[in-house]
Amino acid sequence: MAITSKAKAVWQGKLRDGKGVFEAGSGTFKGDYTFATRFEGKKGTTPEELLAAAHAACLSMALAGSLDKAGTPATRITASAQCQMDMIDGTATVTTMRLDVRGVVPGLDQAAFAKAAAGAKQNCPVSRALAGIKSIELHATLES
Repeated sequence: MAITSKAKAVWQGKLRDGKGVFEAGSGTFKGDYTFATRFEGKKGTTPEELLAAAHAACLSMALAGSLDKAGTPATRITASAQCQMDMIDGTATVTTMRLDVRGVVPGLDQAAFAKAAAGAKQNCPVSRALAGIKSIELHATLES
């Protein structure tokens, strides 16, 4: 069974002085974005921030699922992501996604947690969708 997620964005005006708004199809979140927020570091959201949020959410769910399936369910998983965009030959390009995941998993050691996190990173749908990113880094820490 296919699951379809939707979102929309509307941009008004020229690139540098225009403005945009995006909204999740579910209506649970929306936000404004501009050239300045995306390319000049001004306060506000960007499409890359949304990629980072999606990747962190997907990784945490994939890791929870794999740990549960292995018989070592997590008490808590906290994932964060940083999406870096650079100019490559004059074109804005997402070059790096850094994932940091921390977990409380009774009965698991750091090595097993890191291995499970690496598998989740490799197999989560968002990681697979973003496979064209040059570098997807993972840092996994088991908490006690």
